[in-house]
Amino acid sequence: MHNPNARIVALDIGDKRIGVATANVVARLASPLKTLDVSDDVIEQIKQLTAEQTAAAVVLGLPRNLKGEDTDQTRKVREFGERLQHHLDIPIYWQDEALTSHVSEEKLKSGKTPYQKSDIDALAATYILEDFLASKEELAV
Repeated sequence: MHNPNARIVALDIGDKRIGVATANVVARLASPLKTLDVSDDVIEQIKQLTAEQTAAAVVLGLPRNLKGEDTDQTRKVREFGERLQHHLDIPIYWQDEALTSHVSEEKLKSGKTPYQKSDIDALAATYILEDFLASKEELAV
């Protein structure tokens, strides 16, 4: 690891919103950052966000069904990831996102405080990033 301040950015990509979480590559503690609305300039927003965060890598949540098979959403997310890679000079990694949105919503419900759909998306991105970090002993970023 060259830059101890480098971060990893995780994205939970939906049709309307993209949840964003970050973690320092050394501390490896993921936290929700924000939610982006899907728009014509969302890739440019992600490019700017990764620059602001000094991101060394991006992790994209890969949706699959409960049997681990690809779905229409899997295809959409893969296509988005391919477009995004053309705009970034850092690696993109894929992480299974099974049930992260469901777990996020249950967690927020249990807190008994008001929340919005965007909160679910940002928390789901956090779980995606935590799963990614847990699966990697060492990061090649």
